[in-house]
Amino acid sequence: MHVERIWPDTELRNYHYLVVCEESGEALAVDPWNAELMLDTARRHGWSVTQIFNTHHHPDHCAGNARLRAATGARVLAHAGAAALIGDVDTGLAGGEVIRVGRSIELECLDTPGHTLSHICLFAHAAQPALFSGDTLFNAGVGNCLNGGDPVLLYETFANRVTRLPEATRIYPGHEYLVNNLNFTLAREPGNAAALQMKNQLAGTAPPAMPVTTLAEERRFNTFLRLDSAEVIDGLRREFPQLPRQPAPREVFVRLRELRNSW
Repeated sequence: MHVERIWPDTELRNYHYLVVCEESGEALAVDPWNAELMLDTARRHGWSVTQIFNTHHHPDHCAGNARLRAATGARVLAHAGAAALIGDVDTGLAGGEVIRVGRSIELECLDTPGHTLSHICLFAHAAQPALFSGDTLFNAGVGNCLNGGDPVLLYETFANRVTRLPEATRIYPGHEYLVNNLNFTLAREPGNAAALQMKNQLAGTAPPAMPVTTLAEERRFNTFLRLDSAEVIDGLRREFPQLPRQPAPREVFVRLRELRNSW
């Protein structure tokens, strides 16, 4: 499996992806906004886009569907619950279903509500596992819930699905917010040496050269995966004095997401 990460340089800092079967040259286009850039990339490499996948219905993740399908004849796949919002979806998906690309790629659909109520991440069962996480998990952060989402559902998605994936899973999110998210971690957990080290390493680095992180790395510097950190909890209790000394992980997550909304 080859993953082509595409940087269209949008105002929302989107990433697009082509997931390519190297045996057949067939490709799955993930979350297209700039269809022309995806088409140009596929043509340059001799790949054929046969399927289009949207993690959720927000326009910056599906606005390129029509152009991409018109040029390639590709089928559109998305969460069954988001199909009416996206429009012209050929296959409505549910958690547990598998998308096959070419001869060798299998991508498991993970039902991941939170950012929206109908959001799907794709998990690649491969020698190098990968998660195409849309706006659920970002590098060093998580998605917001301001446009039809629910932070409690987002927490449950992390507790029941994301954190159970293999530590070596490479994270391919829908947006590039790494440095800003590291700054939020350091604001909540100033003693986080891993976050500070990563931030220093990235000095002078700009997209598309940002690194691809793993779930193991995320556990070290993503504050939303560090819900039992005493420093994180102490800082939250200063912001929210009503929090108990040992708050439940869900409460820590929801409070962090609340702070991040206005940070």
